[in-house]
Amino acid sequence: MSASNLLDRPVKAPTFRQLSTARRIKNNLASALVWLAFLIALIPLGWVLGLVLSKGLSTVLSSDWWLNSQKGILPDQTGGGVYHAIYGTIVQSLVASLIAVPLGVMAAVYLVEYGRGRLAKVTTFMVDILAGVPSIVAALFIFALWIATLGMPQSSFAVSLALVLLMLPVVVRSSEEMLKLVPDELREASYALGVPKWKTILRIVIPTALPGMISGILLSIARVMGETAPVLVLVGYSKSINQNIFDGNMASLPLLIYQELANPEPAGRARVWGAALTLILLIALLYAAAAVVNKLLTRNR
Repeated sequence: MSASNLLDRPVKAPTFRQLSTARRIKNNLASALVWLAFLIALIPLGWVLGLVLSKGLSTVLSSDWWLNSQKGILPDQTGGGVYHAIYGTIVQSLVASLIAVPLGVMAAVYLVEYGRGRLAKVTTFMVDILAGVPSIVAALFIFALWIATLGMPQSSFAVSLALVLLMLPVVVRSSEEMLKLVPDELREASYALGVPKWKTILRIVIPTALPGMISGILLSIARVMGETAPVLVLVGYSKSINQNIFDGNMASLPLLIYQELANPEPAGRARVWGAALTLILLIALLYAAAAVVNKLLTRNR
């Protein structure tokens, strides 16, 4: 038989043996355990969400809750709102993001694209240290440096500086992992066309990793929005809105919750549950925005 006839003969695909009964049982058992663990994890989450909804929904549904502050409202008096606290939470998180996001992204780009020496090891070590720092330690550090040493007043800006320390490790780590997922073939193709490295990073690497980086950034913002220690140490509570972030007391949702916990009146408990539900809604809205942005960026790529 000639070689051409051998090549023309159809090749029979290899047959695979069916899974044995023991392996099938192990696979089903593992799947059942995974689902069981998932359902067990959902129980406390569903319980917390259900409790907050049942306690705070009636307060949140009032239009005054979103449009007014607590100015002039007595501890035992119902009414008022959290407009001032929502403003403080958003402003503090926004200022912290404006500082932490550029620093975190640049640190991630350095670690992935340039970091090969002692400085890269030190940077990685410091990021790991920051990731494990409690929020109260970050608040005390800013208090010692910004207020006690430099003589600056307690303010919302000091809170933002403490939030920067909490945001940085999340931004760096999430951005670093997304940049590592960019295929090296894209970089090599850009280099082969004569594109310099800095332009390759700006035009190829970062846009490719941008959807995942945005998710990490929004995750870090969601984390710091609920922090209580920085606002307790670095700024005081105010019942009215304060638009000066560098001086004076400023309310936030975590600070409002802490303030009203000392109020034994039913009105105070209603404000606690309402503020808690408002904070959950803000974080949920943030995650929804992240999903929409990621979908749009993925579609336009």
